Amino acid sequence: METVKTFEEIFTENAKKIGLAVQDSAIARFKAYYNLLMEWNEKMNLTAITDLEGVIVKHFIDSLTVLKDLPAESKCKLVDVGTGAGFPGVPIKIIKEDAQVTLIDSLNKRLTFLQDLSKRLNLKITLVHARAEEAGHKETFREKFDVSVARAVAALDVLAEYCLPLVKVGGVFLAMKGGDCEEEVNKAKRAVDLLGGKIEKIEKFKIPNDSSRSIITIRKVKKINDEYPRSSKKIVRSPL
Repeated sequence: METVKTFEEIFTENAKKIGLAVQDSAIARFKAYYNLLMEWNEKMNLTAITDLEGVIVKHFIDSLTVLKDLPAESKCKLVDVGTGAGFPGVPIKIIKEDAQVTLIDSLNKRLTFLQDLSKRLNLKITLVHARAEEAGHKETFREKFDVSVARAVAALDVLAEYCLPLVKVGGVFLAMKGGDCEEEVNKAKRAVDLLGGKIEKIEKFKIPNDSSRSIITIRKVKKINDEYPRSSKKIVRSPL
């Protein structure tokens, strides 16, 4: 009879595969995160992935692959654009507790879940109900972050216009993508340049379930023109 592995065992094994040793207190928070995600998922569609190992690997571990690309300074200001159920922003905050994490999402019901989650996990996180292109024009957010990160399905030329306006000069936009991203990156070069960015590196790797992943690091090298970001309709219909 096969022994069923615990949450702690599955998490620890998979974290080790990406070179992370996670403290027991953090694993306990991830377990609480999983349980609350499943509870809320019965009321609203937060994730199509619901099996224990799937959530651990495809959401938690995948989110943590970006940790090595974050700035070394302890209190870096990070914004997760289109955070959904909190990926990758919440897993980053659980591990990197001193990071100043802001989560932006256009659906208020997701933020209601994230508010409950941050309270239960005792995480100090800023939640913003806004569309990314709106936040990009607000003085509070425009060019104020060391890092913007997105784990979204939109094409890179579209994502860049949502994310780069939020990054201060010298900061980075980290785009979390699938393994086959060369064509997408080439297509996005003009947009990245217009938005004050420069593609610095593309890192390819596999997460423990053998799925290919890429993290594209785009450095903000100059201030962005006031016209960007455009309206969502223009961004999607006519990428730069």
